[in-house]
Amino acid sequence: MDVREVAKLAHLEVSDEEVEIYAPQMQKIVSYVEQLKELDTEDVEPVIGALTPEGQATKTVREDLAHKPLGQEAAVSQAPDRHSGYFRVPKVL
Repeated sequence: MDVREVAKLAHLEVSDEEVEIYAPQMQKIVSYVEQLKELDTEDVEPVIGALTPEGQATKTVREDLAHKPLGQEAAVSQAPDRHSGYFRVPKVL
């Protein structure tokens, strides 16, 4: 696993020290995924839902109903910083 190649694909810069830290971690992740590929899942039913913390099945299907739009003013009414009907956020460059 080439940490520098993965970082390049993610548009990240990594130092030599970070490469030394991340290479073994990435190898462990890849090894674990390889182990999962070996599992026999032939008789396992596919699922799309999950369980609650209490272990109860969740409802995974609901009706797809159209609702009245929220509207711009209602959408930004609780925003901590707004300007001219828009959310104002810190500039990130």
